[in-house]
Amino acid sequence: MSNFPNCPKCNSEYTYEDGSHFVCPECAHEWSLESENENNEDKRIIKDANGNVLNDGDSVTVIKDLKVKGSSLVIKIGTKVKNIRLIDGDHDIDCKIDSFGAMKLKSEFVKKI
Repeated sequence: MSNFPNCPKCNSEYTYEDGSHFVCPECAHEWSLESENENNEDKRIIKDANGNVLNDGDSVTVIKDLKVKGSSLVIKIGTKVKNIRLIDGDHDIDCKIDSFGAMKLKSEFVKKI
């Protein structure tokens, strides 16, 4: 019996091969192993200041006073940020900070809670 990968959608172990694709009989999801490998290679791993891997929806704490460009406001050390979203670019965290609003942060200035 061949060892096929679990379904990426529902994690079912009852997948089978149909030509060049895999099929899940439980949720009817179809995928190719080649596209799955390409998707995994495209993902960039973003880490916080301590080296912990960050994911969408995580909560973080600011580890340094950060000046807000274009204003006299400062985000103080210890400010908690909930429900972050990871994006591409130099500032790789998109979030909403209470009393500041929408903000983009660098992952090197936060630590995971």
